[in-house]
Amino acid sequence: MDKVKIALQYMLPKHLLSRLVGKLAASEAGALTTAAIKWFIKQYKIDMSEAAQSEPEAYKSFNDFFTRALKPGIRPINSAANIMVHPVDGAVSQLGPIKDGRIFQAKGHHYSSLTLLGDQAEDAKRFEGGDFATIYLAPKDYHRIHMPIKGTLSKMTYVPGELFSVNPLTARHVPGLFARNERVVAIFETDRGPLAMVLVGATIVASIETVWAGTVTPPTGKQVFTWDYPTVGPDAITLNKGEEMGRFKLGSTVVMLFAKEAIDTFAESVEPEAVTRMGQAFANIKDLPSAD
Repeated sequence: MDKVKIALQYMLPKHLLSRLVGKLAASEAGALTTAAIKWFIKQYKIDMSEAAQSEPEAYKSFNDFFTRALKPGIRPINSAANIMVHPVDGAVSQLGPIKDGRIFQAKGHHYSSLTLLGDQAEDAKRFEGGDFATIYLAPKDYHRIHMPIKGTLSKMTYVPGELFSVNPLTARHVPGLFARNERVVAIFETDRGPLAMVLVGATIVASIETVWAGTVTPPTGKQVFTWDYPTVGPDAITLNKGEEMGRFKLGSTVVMLFAKEAIDTFAESVEPEAVTRMGQAFANIKDLPSAD
C-alpha cells in the first residue's frame, strides 16, 4: 500500500491539484466554508480552545481558519539569551550536522544543501559544517512560522519545483524530497551567524507567505528568483525571537540551517519524532569564534 501511495504521487498533476485546492480554500462560501471547517476540526481533532477565534463561523475562508492566530500568551517564548526556540508547532523529522554539504532526510536518503538553497553556492558555503533541523507540520498544527532567534533578513530565494507530500511516509521513499519541492528560502543575519529558514511547499499547499513580501508567487516556470535586502538602515527587516516570519496555507515543512558552531547542543527533548511547540527551547547556542 505504501508503494501505491508513493506511485500515485508521481502520477498525479500535483501543481494543478494544489492550485485548484488553493482557490477553493481562499473562497468565501458562507455556510459551505463553515461546514468544511467544522469537518476539518473534527477529522483532525484540532483544539480550538487555543485559537484567538474559537468559533468556526468566525472565519470567512478556509485559509483564514488554517492560518488562524492563537490566543495571546498561549505559546510563551523562552526569553533566555542562550536559547533558540522552536519556530513552529509540529514534529521533528530529522536534525544533525551538515556533512560535506549533505543533509540527512531519512534512512538511505540524503540531499544537497546547495540544491536545497536553489544552487546559490555562496549561500551554501556559509552553512558548511553547521547543523540542520527539519520540522514537519501536520494538518492539525498551528501554521504560522516564527523566528527561533533574532535576525535581520538579507536574502530571499524562490525555488520552483515539485509538490510531493512531505509527510513521513514520503520522506522515507522520495529521494531528495525537500530539495526537489517548491520552496522559499529566507536567510537572516544573526548574532550567531547566518540562519536559513526554508519553507517547503507540498501537495495542496496553496501558497507560502512571508510577513515582508506577502504571498510569494513568482511567474510560473523553472526560473529561480532572488531578492536581496539591506541589513542596516531604516529599510532593514529585523525580526525578534518568537516574532512571526511566515505562514503556510495548508501543511508543510520547515528546514533550518545553522552556521558552524552556532549551536552548542540541541535541547534534551529534541530528537526525531519529538513534538515541537513554538516558543519552547529548541537548542542551546554559543557565540561564534571571532574572525580574528
